[in-house]
Parts: sequence; structure tokens; C-alpha cells
Amino acid sequence: MSETFRPGPDSGLLAPVWAGTPVEAVTGDGAWLAAMVEAEAALATAQATLAVVPHGTAAAIRAAGADLDVVSIARRSRDAANPVVGFVRDLTEAVARRDPALADHVHAGCTSQDVFDTAAMLVTRRALELLRADLLRVAEALAGIAAEHRNTLAVARTLAQHALPTTFGLKAATWLMLVRTAADRVDALLTAGLPVSLGGAVGTLAGYHEHVAAVTGVDNGDLPELRLPGLMAAELGLTAPPLPWHTNRAPIADVAAALSFAAGALGKVAADVLVQSRTEIAELAEPAAAGRGASSAMPQKRNPVLSTLIAAAARQVPVFAVVLAQAMVAEDERPAGAWHAEWQPLRECLRLTGGAAHTAVELVEGLVVDTARMARNTAITGGALLTERVVAQLAPVVGRRRAKELVAGALAEDPDDVPGALARALRDESGIPVDTKRLFEPQEYLGSADALVGRALRWAHGPHTGSAPADPADEP
Repeated sequence: MSETFRPGPDSGLLAPVWAGTPVEAVTGDGAWLAAMVEAEAALATAQATLAVVPHGTAAAIRAAGADLDVVSIARRSRDAANPVVGFVRDLTEAVARRDPALADHVHAGCTSQDVFDTAAMLVTRRALELLRADLLRVAEALAGIAAEHRNTLAVARTLAQHALPTTFGLKAATWLMLVRTAADRVDALLTAGLPVSLGGAVGTLAGYHEHVAAVTGVDNGDLPELRLPGLMAAELGLTAPPLPWHTNRAPIADVAAALSFAAGALGKVAADVLVQSRTEIAELAEPAAAGRGASSAMPQKRNPVLSTLIAAAARQVPVFAVVLAQAMVAEDERPAGAWHAEWQPLRECLRLTGGAAHTAVELVEGLVVDTARMARNTAITGGALLTERVVAQLAPVVGRRRAKELVAGALAEDPDDVPGALARALRDESGIPVDTKRLFEPQEYLGSADALVGRALRWAHGPHTGSAPADPADEP
């Protein structure tokens, strides 16, 4: 390899969706290494409470963390198939340089998975806290858009074609429901608490028990090690699960599901913005910023890069989440490969979803809505947008089959003036008196759009149970 391309820390060159966003700082190699140091220090604090390690051990571990070389540890992780073995060796040596008497108490009774899974939960919690804040901010902005454009006429599209009239407020309310539900799911994880990992080599806590007995010289059948998970969890702000979860990967799978949903919710918003910002549609535009969206070849372009980043993340996160779900199939008491397969996909799920949410804040808070263009676009099909309504209105007069025939004939005769063609057909049908102009007024065929927006706004701003109110009695 050329000296010009020396390996270095991951800077996000190929991941612009999270590069430079807050989630980068809390999920990088340095943050993960710091979380491992925290896990070891918290274990030492818990063991000191049980009087089985000196009280200065945790402080020595925290101080020694400053001596660790993350790149060196990463390179040597291949020797053990995980980074913890080299980490513990370096940490122990760094503690010994400060106080040799404390070195034997580092990682006492512990195993690699206890340290790494606990660190993973610390990193995950910090990333989820950032994600929750950004999702709530996106939801607040979407609620404002939905309220402002509650009655803004727009065209609804199905299978890429103009379908019926709708309101832009209702579209924004749909986005709001998705994003706020995503925030609720993340909040549920944080409220329930993420679990500390403490089980020892095979999930029996035997190593911890033996350490207590060796230090105290007493093994009278008491099980003081059962207190360790609770003490350690309290130190770290995590929760103590009933059992070690070395091969019960529900905590990881739950996080993966919430992140996949959040990425998909944000992806839906981005997908709609991308469509509606097309040159020939031009109903929406991303907020402008100097240099943003520039093309390397075409000076006239301002590409919708915020939506593009979000859409890219939304396509990747579910794939990484599948890996995390499959890792639940873990053989024995410690698997070979399943646990190891989780690490990078978990980090990418956190990074991509966190980066997408942070990007979405800027997108929705500055979204430019062209209401005039939306109104004009409802008219470009020459009345075809209202044919469902016309058939429904004519059916009691001429029968549904004949009504469909008349409308189809009008569409074929003059697609640019369907109301005029239909009026002529109805006149020839024996002078049936029908106000065709009123029938083709899109503002009068919006169904319950206004009430539905109101329902979504009340739900978004009310106490959250995870579902929207469905009782029509609460409608205005």
C-alpha cells in the first residue's frame, strides 16, 4: 500500500449521512473504547461495594483509559476475534503502571462479552437519546406544516399517476404519524432502560463468585455476586436484567426493530419530497444553502441532497437490522460468529438512523412549499381527477354502468376538457340537468381530509399511547 494511504480511523468518507452529525461522536471507535472503560470501572465500583476490590480500582481504571491506543487494540483484535482481550491486557498494564497492587483487580471474574455488550448498551443509549430528540423535533415541524396546509389543495398520486384531490396538510399529517410513532418506539426503549451485561464466561456468574471467595476467604453459600448487576447498572444508568443475556439477544433485536422503523418513517418523508421536487412537478423544494446540491457537471442543478441522504439511509438500515435479527439464532451459551456479526451492523444502524434524523430536522424545518404549483397541478389532467366523484353523482340518475360509460366517453372525446365533453353527452342523454362545473371542483371532493388532519394533530400533541384516536365523536 502506498504511504499516501495509511490506514486511519473511520471518518465517514463513504457515509455522508452521518459524517459530521452528533451521532458520529457517540458511536466512533473512541466512544466505543471509552464505553468499555466505563463498563470496567463500573464493575470495579460494584465490586468495591461488596469489598472484594480496593476502592481506588475504578478511579485507576478511568485514569488508565487515557493511555489506550484504539488503533493498536483494533489491529490486535484479530488475534481473539474481539477487541476486548487486547483492551483488557492494555488496560491492566496501564493500571499497573499507576498502582501495581490494583492491576490484579481489573476485569476480575469478567468475560469479554460482559464488557462489550455493556459498552454497546451505553453507546446505544447515547445514540438513541440524540435520535429521540431529533425525531421529536422533526415531528414538531411536521405538525406545523400539517396545520398550516390543512386546506392546501394538492393532487394525490397512486402508482405514480394522478388519482384524486387531497390536501398537502393530510400528506404532512401522514408523515407526522410515522415520525411521531418512531419517536415513541425509541422513547419506549429508553424509558424501559437498556440492560447491563454481566454473566461471566457461560452466564452463571461463577467467575465473580470465585473472585469473592478468593478475596474474602469465605464461601459459605451466600451469593453476593447476584448483587453485582444491579450495582453496576445503577452506576451506568442501565437496568439489571433477570438473567445474563449472552445468547438472549432480545435487547439488540428490539433496538434494531426501532431503528429500522425510524429509518423507514424518515425515508417515506424523503421519498415524497424527492418526487414533489422534480422539475416537472416542483411542488416542494429543500431549504437552500450555499454550495449545497451542486452538480460536478451541470451548473444549473440544485439537487435535493438532504432527501437523498435520508433515502439512502432508509434503504440500508433494514438490511443491517436483518443481520441483528438473525444473530438471535445463537448456539450454546456463547456463539461463534452470531455475536461477532452484530457489532458493525448495530453501529451502522445507530449512525445511519441518527444521521438521517438529524438531516431530516433541517429538511422539514426549512421545507419550501409551493401552494400555487400544487393547485395548478390538480388541473393538468383536464378534469380526469374528479371522475370517481362524477360517477358517484351520476349513478343515481343514470345508473352506475351508464355513468361510467358516459365518463369514459367524455375522457376519450376531449381529455383536455372532460367537463365540457361530459356536459354535451349528458345533454344528448335527454337533457339530464347536472351541474358539471360543480362536479369538477376539486376543493369540494376532499372527503374527511380536514378532520383527519385534526385527528393527527390532536394525537401528536396529546398524551402518547402509541395509537391515534379513532372515535369520530372527537372530530370538530
